[in-house]
Amino acid sequence: MHQSGRYLRRTTLKRLAAMAIGFPAALPTWVARSALGGAGRWGANDRITVGVIGCGGRSNLLIEQLPDQGQILAVSDCFLERAEQTNASKGQGHWAVYQDHRRLLERADIDAVIIGTPDHVRAFICIEACRAGKHIYAEKPLTLYIYEGRVLVRAARKYGCVFQVGTQQRSMALNRIACEFIRSGKLGKIRVVQGMNYPGPRFYEGLPEEPIPKGLDWDRWLGQTPWRPYNRQLHFGWMGWWDYSGGEMTNWGAHGLDQVQWALGKDDTGPVEIRPLGAPKDLKAPVHMKYADGTPLRLELAQGPMGGAIFSGEKGRIEINRNKFTCNPPDLITDLPPQEEIDKWRDEVALWQAKYHMEDWMQAIRSGKRPVADVEIGHRSVSVAHLANIARLLGRPLRWDPVREQFLGDDEANRWVERPQREGYQLPKDV
Repeated sequence: MHQSGRYLRRTTLKRLAAMAIGFPAALPTWVARSALGGAGRWGANDRITVGVIGCGGRSNLLIEQLPDQGQILAVSDCFLERAEQTNASKGQGHWAVYQDHRRLLERADIDAVIIGTPDHVRAFICIEACRAGKHIYAEKPLTLYIYEGRVLVRAARKYGCVFQVGTQQRSMALNRIACEFIRSGKLGKIRVVQGMNYPGPRFYEGLPEEPIPKGLDWDRWLGQTPWRPYNRQLHFGWMGWWDYSGGEMTNWGAHGLDQVQWALGKDDTGPVEIRPLGAPKDLKAPVHMKYADGTPLRLELAQGPMGGAIFSGEKGRIEINRNKFTCNPPDLITDLPPQEEIDKWRDEVALWQAKYHMEDWMQAIRSGKRPVADVEIGHRSVSVAHLANIARLLGRPLRWDPVREQFLGDDEANRWVERPQREGYQLPKDV
């Protein structure tokens, strides 16, 4: 076996052994290109071995974009047919296929996992992956509710997991330039940030029971959420239901609010005031927020930057969206990245890709450094979206302590920081 390949396998085994006695192990160090197989490419024994959990459309796209330094060995989906289809179409039948993701996580020859499941089971599976000693690339939104995000961060830190959240705009050149410009104070004091009024989900009111498709483990698909009879609208329309998702508030909001957090330098905190402009349970109501330094965030736009926000400051106005920004005055930002870095994201298809974001993840695995969209960042960004939905649910102003991650003086609101978990799918108590 090639020397660097032996190193990666050896490091993985050391991490697993260390975790077995309760201690996080050191992460692997960077492997020089000179140590790799032929013509500067990653050899078979040099690659980071990967398993994929969840084989829907997004995961299949990530598989196509996996950088050369990654090598997929196995795929898993509780709907077995999907895993088998992915293996046939993307793996030419060469990958191992599992219905139970735990069997994939047991494999000592897998270094890292891509987790592209629905929102309501993602954090639980990520925590299991941390405990199994795997590095993680998890799709966004990272969580269904705030508390499981904090448990997930603790698990990643305890077990030495390099954890990249799939908010790929953090790896896009123009997003980085614009956010750095605002964060550095070059726009002056921020007077207001305006974001999209992302709609939330709807509540379950009963659907007729339908036959469970062959090969679907419906209990495992439901995970921590309440038991419901199978219905196709739940299975394939999960993003529209409160039990399984935060709707577009957490879907597109995970991108747009992540840019707000990044540009304002709030990656380790969040707003302290949240005020919905609607009646209780109006999950389409605009929401106004405020950070501790007084910066107002207003989620009120009917049209605008789905993947960003509009920042109005003392020296002008910047609108950030997916790998683009506009300024008023137009020459506000002149220090642009090299043209080739901009061009690689220009076409419409590229804007949906995560190749460069996944490259950052794999380089972080080799260096032991945190990736550009670390788990704490992903948790904090989607927490802003969860705060908005909770305020809409209750229909009243709320005060939030971003250090304790609790609402101030509001027991009813604090009950929504966490949710009940079904037997067998509870969050672990030891992280």
